[in-house]
Amino acid sequence: MASTSIIVSLLLALLCVCGCEGSGLRHHFYKKSCPSAEATVEHVVKKYIAKDRTLAAPLLRMNFHDCFVRGCDGSVLLNSTANNSAEKAAIPNLSLRGYEVIDATKEELEKKCPGVVSCADILALVARDAVLEGSGGPFWRVRTGRRDGVISRQNEVLTNLPPPFFNFSQLQASFARKGLSVKDLVVLSGGHSIGRGHCPGFSNRLYNFTGKGDMDPSLDSTYAKFLKKQCTSLADTTTSVEMDPHSSLSLDSHYFTTLEANRGLFQSDAALLTNSVAKKLVDHQVNKKRFFRNFKHSMQKMSEIEVLTGNDGQIRRHCAFIN
Repeated sequence: MASTSIIVSLLLALLCVCGCEGSGLRHHFYKKSCPSAEATVEHVVKKYIAKDRTLAAPLLRMNFHDCFVRGCDGSVLLNSTANNSAEKAAIPNLSLRGYEVIDATKEELEKKCPGVVSCADILALVARDAVLEGSGGPFWRVRTGRRDGVISRQNEVLTNLPPPFFNFSQLQASFARKGLSVKDLVVLSGGHSIGRGHCPGFSNRLYNFTGKGDMDPSLDSTYAKFLKKQCTSLADTTTSVEMDPHSSLSLDSHYFTTLEANRGLFQSDAALLTNSVAKKLVDHQVNKKRFFRNFKHSMQKMSEIEVLTGNDGQIRRHCAFIN
């Protein structure tokens, strides 16, 4: 009888950990505390996207950059201070934009529900709604309940964020450290279906791939000639090109078709074809319905990397500053 009692107690404790209020992320986290939270996010995003559809890509990218450094805690949103250089100051983040959408959303939510909705949740929801409204991408359910981090360090970005020149092994290891699979790597790379890439991210493939003034032999020659007309030298740091030629405003499976034609813009794109498993997954994503289904799942996983919940972190009153 005693052992049975112990087992029952353990089962009840387990159920409480899994299902009790405040145990972590869940759907409709703000149902009671701020019922209009998600509708408010959607309203603000629609307003900004109506003026500028190109915001979808940088907001999606911002979500990715946030989650790969210290988890999805909104640390990418914090400004630098006199005593600290924040993530915003790191080279990969200098080209991020769309902060005004986050700030406007936070401002609206603070009017309705002061101190309730975290900036980390806002970023996850804004990225989802921006992709849906701005690029025709799929809708995915976002579990909420994230709390905001209070640490943001410039020097942690390069050690956590996979750069565009990584090979497959490096990419796989980088994603694995965040609990993401090879399938997630391939599917999330499909986010390059929208947006633009700056010349420094790929010009080495055009002018100095192995340090001998040569070109990446895996890059389609016709596409390479086009890129050289856009980025005329390694010194060009300002020009940008569509990551997915002729389809940079629509999230779709065209990225994978382009990739199979050896027209992936970054070395990290082309790297997906160098591994047999990843290459097969690339081929599978050519089907748009399958890609969308997988993209929703991978985005849900990615947006829950190392989140802060419960009493950890804080709910910032302004997303650029800790309280």
